Amino acid sequence: MLGSSDPIADAIGLLRPRTVVEPRLHAAGPWAVRFDPFPHVKLGVVVRGECQLALEGHEPVLLREGDFYLLGNPPPYVLAGTLTAEPRPAKPLWDSAANGAVRIGAEADEDTYLCGGHFTFDDTNASILLDVLPPLVHVHAADPRGKLLAHLSELLVTEVETTAVGGSLVLDHLAQILFVHMLRAHADQADRPTGWLGALNDDGIGAALRAMHADVAHRWTLEELAGISRMSRSAFAASFKNQVGTAPLEYLIEWRMSLARDALRRGTRSISELAFATGYQSESAFSTAFRRVVGSSPKQFRDAAHRAANSGCGSCGSLSDASPAAPTPARRSTAASGSS
Repeated sequence: MLGSSDPIADAIGLLRPRTVVEPRLHAAGPWAVRFDPFPHVKLGVVVRGECQLALEGHEPVLLREGDFYLLGNPPPYVLAGTLTAEPRPAKPLWDSAANGAVRIGAEADEDTYLCGGHFTFDDTNASILLDVLPPLVHVHAADPRGKLLAHLSELLVTEVETTAVGGSLVLDHLAQILFVHMLRAHADQADRPTGWLGALNDDGIGAALRAMHADVAHRWTLEELAGISRMSRSAFAASFKNQVGTAPLEYLIEWRMSLARDALRRGTRSISELAFATGYQSESAFSTAFRRVVGSSPKQFRDAAHRAANSGCGSCGSLSDASPAAPTPARRSTAASGSS
């Protein structure tokens, strides 16, 4: 059976996130670091002190001790003790890391300590999440969820400061737990985000989304989904499109095709098996829907994906990744390309 009743788990399963834990930043005095745009997700915490986060095109945000931040496909940005300091580029600073840390200013005067990392996703499916994430999700230490994140932060800091056996695996799982909590925090925000992520907290639309994800093989009708949401068909259709951005059955087709693309790339099911697993009564009906969404037949897509994998295409590395239940262990980076 494809999918689960948890859309966030489903999405992360398709993303196959690779975690990189970056050098810890210790800073004192006036300082500023400039980072390049990043196509996927950054995650960080202010362990001690405070700093400014200035995303290009946005007002600066003050990050205080205990605050967490998540950056979704961020533009160029600056982290700074003071925005009047001349920013230095992140890459050479990160390249100079020793023992997993970089330092700006005198150790005796240190007043800021940051930990962070980044996630890279399967490019084919990255838009599933990136399209519904803002450039910045900021969780304050005083927020209800911030208290839970603080406990995870303590574990994270302990792991990055040691080289214990199994540390990379622990870091990977901690980072992904933090990632999920940040997504939940974003979905919980009062100014509810648009897209499927924000809609999950709506009692009606969220229930329909979970039902579709739990059983993609079922031949869902608008009437059934409206009933699950306890709404009339017209009210459900209008509310779903307003919150998620697409019609309910169109969303279902797109999600089925995302699952199908992933299965075809990994070769886990035959085309006929995949047709029935995604709710189609025949292979031909599935192929027609697949071609309409993807632009090629399932066989053409599968063959092209396998050729790319066999040729060692860098962007196709996820074809040989572990399953979503066994994520790739986190790496400690000492040479990140402008990452925080």
